Amino acid sequence: MITNRRCRTSRGCGLHGRARAPARGRATAGKRHPRVGEPADHGLGRSRGGLSTKVHLAAESGCRPMSLLVTAGQAGDAPQFTAVMDAIAVPRLGGGRPRQRPYRVLADKAYSSRAIRSWLRQHRIAATIPQPADQQAHRLRRGSRGGRPPAFDKHTYRQRNIAERCINRLK
Repeated sequence: MITNRRCRTSRGCGLHGRARAPARGRATAGKRHPRVGEPADHGLGRSRGGLSTKVHLAAESGCRPMSLLVTAGQAGDAPQFTAVMDAIAVPRLGGGRPRQRPYRVLADKAYSSRAIRSWLRQHRIAATIPQPADQQAHRLRRGSRGGRPPAFDKHTYRQRNIAERCINRLK
């Protein structure tokens, strides 16, 4: 039962009286609600370093962006993957509808999920995405039920620096 009376303890119990500020060092990045007065489409959000934004993009080999999405700093990478991929439209030289699917995707560990890998398989797109250590350990812990590791080519993955260079050029 919550009442309007003040708590009788010297420190307070957190249910009564005025609201307390979050403790120092406590992460506020997990909040799902945007700042008051800040529209969701502005791409500003709280992360560990304060107000920040994230740039999600698909870049071609010439360091040119094919699609770009700006989100709040606390937004995860994996949920934005399909939105970035759906925004790709490369015009064809001889006319016709633009090409919307790449042949291969090079992505970092943040995009290593079962859902993304299955989406890529459904669209017949080859993937070069490293597997994080925790996913790898979980698969190994399951033994023969863990399945085969996803294919990964270190030599091809070296070309992922193109996306990082593209972001630096945009900044």
